[in-house]
Amino acid sequence: MSKIYSQRLLFTLIILFFLIFLILPITVLLGRSIVADGQLSLNYYYKVLSDNTIMKSLFNSMKISLLAATTTTVLAFFVAYTIHMTHSPKWIKSYNKTLVILPMLVPTITYGFILMYLFGNEGILARILGDAPFTIYGKNGLFVGYVIYTLPAAYFIISNAFNYVDHRFYYISQLMKDSSVRRFYHTLLRPLIIPIANAFVLSFILSFTDFGIPASIGADYNVIATVLYQLILGSIPKFAEGAVIAVLMLVPAILGFVFLTFIEKWGVRQKGDFHATINKRPIHDWIMNGVNLIVSTIILLIFSVMFVVPFTENYPYQLNFTLKHVVKLFQDDILIHIYFQALFVAITTAVFGTIISFCGALLTVRTQLYGKQMLNIVSIITNTIPGMILGLSYLLFFQNSNIKGTFLIVILSIIVHYYTTPFLMAKSALDKLDISWDITSTLMRDSWSDTIFKIILPNMKTTIIEMINYYFINAMVTISGVIFLVSTSTQIVSTQINQLQHFNRFVDIFILSILIFVTNVVVRFITSWWLKSQQRKEAS
Repeated sequence: MSKIYSQRLLFTLIILFFLIFLILPITVLLGRSIVADGQLSLNYYYKVLSDNTIMKSLFNSMKISLLAATTTTVLAFFVAYTIHMTHSPKWIKSYNKTLVILPMLVPTITYGFILMYLFGNEGILARILGDAPFTIYGKNGLFVGYVIYTLPAAYFIISNAFNYVDHRFYYISQLMKDSSVRRFYHTLLRPLIIPIANAFVLSFILSFTDFGIPASIGADYNVIATVLYQLILGSIPKFAEGAVIAVLMLVPAILGFVFLTFIEKWGVRQKGDFHATINKRPIHDWIMNGVNLIVSTIILLIFSVMFVVPFTENYPYQLNFTLKHVVKLFQDDILIHIYFQALFVAITTAVFGTIISFCGALLTVRTQLYGKQMLNIVSIITNTIPGMILGLSYLLFFQNSNIKGTFLIVILSIIVHYYTTPFLMAKSALDKLDISWDITSTLMRDSWSDTIFKIILPNMKTTIIEMINYYFINAMVTISGVIFLVSTSTQIVSTQINQLQHFNRFVDIFILSILIFVTNVVVRFITSWWLKSQQRKEAS
């Protein structure tokens, strides 16, 4: 099989994949919102837009998401600044880096229950202080939950951007005796304006479309995600109205994309090759690292609740240590079976998602195929469409198909939903590989597959492992993207947690969340160990 034929075949297969599992479902979703009684109509839009409850929920979502995104972006910038622009002992930076990404290892729906046990009327703080410091239910809980949820993603974006900031400009500004405000603006804030905007938009969209946190702690503060859930999975499903709400939920994502496109012109490119000129500023450094240490410790204390409650006799009344709850859960065949189902979904998603993302990036960067830019467009679309909307589009499009209610549709939805980040990771890594390797391989008459397996993949091991980790972790914790797709036989842990809350089985929820957390940590540890062992072999 010739090289160009192999490339065209792979390109065709990937385009067909996204046509069937992205474009067509979204098209059907949009169509469902504008068709009434077999005719084009805006009746459903009029019905939804004139519903005060729905519109109030929509504006509630926008308000709390904007507030949370602003707070998250400021906090993420502060953490990244402290790690990259200050001097501190190595253990402090490692501690702060580890704690800021801790929330991404736990399902978002668990956040609400953790906050209830910490800040609720019978929570830990209420027992210490005599009364709860504030009401955690409703918008307060949503705000705290959203900030915790979106902080890791916002931090990753801004922290990565700090790697490309040229510190020489900061040093020159010091020599010119600029004011600290002017120096901060021109040498740090200005070059990072686009990553900061990216972090803000991402945080807003993640908060606006999240279902897990409102489901657990939203109380009577209605948001649009819970309204959509109730319409679709209520006693009488209203798919047309649900489709309209899904379209409305797409609007902020599209506006965010337009906003990011508009501010591209404000971007400042720096080489980022010079990172060694930041002088020690003892008072400044210790203050910044001290505050960062407090933020990290607060995150640790919040999530420590999850590790304490399951090992008490009867929280909050009998606090003596016990393992009976853990033992009881492991004797529950149904919950253990669901855990292994989640493990199967995560592993399968990680393997096939990584393959599809890698192939898409490979065709985009290392081929001259006509139309390859379509794959970049696909990555933009998958990044724009929230998981809950993608799940609803699958529910409508595959309603009468054989894959409805199977693991296959769950796995496919997760692969498509989280496609953008692994694709961009692979694309970035491929861009850095020497293109002459491909030419040399061609001159040696190697097949295209030989070039991939003998040259490209061995030099991308770190990126491939990160792609696998990304898919695996998100498949273990996701709920918004699959809440409409799981059936009684295809439940995974995150969706089962949503069911357990209705029976007040919060201890089981925490134990299952610990299982997910430990599983994610173990997978990261194993993959890191394998990478280091490979590097040692290559060095010897």
